[in-house]
Amino acid sequence: MTVQPIRLFADPILRTAAEPVTDFDRELRGLVKSLQATLRAGAGRAGLAAPQIGVSLRVVVYELDGRSGHLVNPRLELSERRVVADEACLSAPGLWWPLERSYMATARGRDMFGKPVTLRALGMLARVLQHEVDHLDGTLFVDRLPSEERERFFASIP
Repeated sequence: MTVQPIRLFADPILRTAAEPVTDFDRELRGLVKSLQATLRAGAGRAGLAAPQIGVSLRVVVYELDGRSGHLVNPRLELSERRVVADEACLSAPGLWWPLERSYMATARGRDMFGKPVTLRALGMLARVLQHEVDHLDGTLFVDRLPSEERERFFASIP
C-alpha cells in the first residue's frame, strides 16, 4: 500500500479514457490498495480514480459518511432528479465550484476479485461516484460547467 502523488489538471492522462480492467489479479488488488491509501492520506477526500495516480485503468475508490469501497469497470445509471452543490477535485486542489449532477446513482461493476457489485447512492455519494467515473472517461468536472463558468474557473487557478 503506497500513497501515490495525485496528478494535476494539466496532466494529459486525466484527458484520456481509461482502459477496462481484464485481469483480476494481484496487480489489480495492489492498485486498489494504493488508491485507498492515497484517498485516506488527506483530510476531506471522498473519492479517487486510477488515472489521478497515473494508472489508465477503470478503477475508483470512495469513502464518505461511513461507506467505503471500490468499483472496477463501473457503469452508472443516473436519476433524472438533479441538484446543484459545490464540487472539488483532488487534481485541482483548493478549488470548489457549484455543479449540477444527478441526485441518485446506481453503480454496477466488479470488485477487485471480479465479483459483481451494485451500489445505490444518494446525494453526495452519488456525486462522488459521478465525478470519479467522469475521470475514467477523461472528463474533468470543469468540462461540465457552462462556458462562462469554465472561463472563471480556469482564471482562478493560481
